[in-house]
Amino acid sequence: MENPSALKLINKIQLDLFKKGFEAEVLIADLKKLREYSLEENNPVLTKAIRLTYEHIETNGAFLIPIPDDEPIDDEELVTEDTPANENNLESLDYLINLFSDLSHKNNVLDLKEYNKAFLAY
Repeated sequence: MENPSALKLINKIQLDLFKKGFEAEVLIADLKKLREYSLEENNPVLTKAIRLTYEHIETNGAFLIPIPDDEPIDDEELVTEDTPANENNLESLDYLINLFSDLSHKNNVLDLKEYNKAFLAY
């Protein structure tokens, strides 16, 4: 994001997560405000990712989406996750919020698209 107010809000969200931990109501309110900024920047992938993030938190009371894999997984490979499926994945949430701040890298946009797919599939 390019808007200085949006970048400050992203920084606030990250600091709140680090210092206060996961507070769903505050996080949802901040994400809804951040989405307003993303609408102004006319980036549909980012706007959708922010909306799906706060809707996911509203529905589940937690952030349950893992960080997207760098490489596709073969069907035969076993997938092991550090975080059980019903617990907050704050590392993934922090990574996602980091993606919001810098979309100049192609891989960041690709990761946002992967998060969007994961939200829709959840």
